[in-house]
Amino acid sequence: GYSSAASDVYKRQEHIKPYGNDGKKSEQVEEMFDNIAPAYDKLNHTLSMGIDRSWRKKAIDTLRPFSPRRIMDVATGTGDFAILACRELQPDMLIGTDISEGMMNVGREKVKAAGLDSRISFAKEDCTALTFPDKRFDAITVAFGVRNFEDLDKGLREMHRVLKDNGKLVILELSEPDWFPMKQLYAVYSKIVIPTLGKLLSKDRSAYTYLPQSIKAFPQGEIMTDIIRKAGFNQVSFKRLTLGICTLYLATK
Repeated sequence: GYSSAASDVYKRQEHIKPYGNDGKKSEQVEEMFDNIAPAYDKLNHTLSMGIDRSWRKKAIDTLRPFSPRRIMDVATGTGDFAILACRELQPDMLIGTDISEGMMNVGREKVKAAGLDSRISFAKEDCTALTFPDKRFDAITVAFGVRNFEDLDKGLREMHRVLKDNGKLVILELSEPDWFPMKQLYAVYSKIVIPTLGKLLSKDRSAYTYLPQSIKAFPQGEIMTDIIRKAGFNQVSFKRLTLGICTLYLATK
């Protein structure tokens, strides 16, 4: 089991939803992303001041030594990570899965424009009940999506199931820095800057108050590696990026 601190973090996390307490988290997250899809990319690059690109690159570099042929990008959103992974790793096929058709439709257009539609496809999937057979993929990536999972344990177990033996899981997730002065700066940024910019650029205020709250409530570092291990993975490691505002996890089946 987890330490009691971990299980408290955990319980908190499931109660944090974009639009209040009624309805399932996954349905609310789907609605939220359908709402913000058109403005999402611009907003992400703005909020992270463009550093998100270097984080994605680091995550992809982690997979390079393993030359994965079949990749699934979970919570693929508008396909930014999928496109970069496809270009950099040259897999035979890459499938992006998400619960939001609105986001994936933006992604489909991007993939077409990039001339990668023969290798990248999209599918609407619930990550806690994937429709793929066991041992289907060499690698699975999740960039900034894992904290939106309805059920983290179930999602991780499902990803474990569809990975081949020795397959790799790479998770990139926003995290809260825990030392001075980064911690204090980040608090101001997440409470004031993120919701204000979110409202300006996307017209959906609750989406961007949800984001910082969901980061705060999400397990990180050692606690997160324990959770990944509990889902069946081994060789789980993590690395903090950019003074701790992002964390990169690598695990092997």
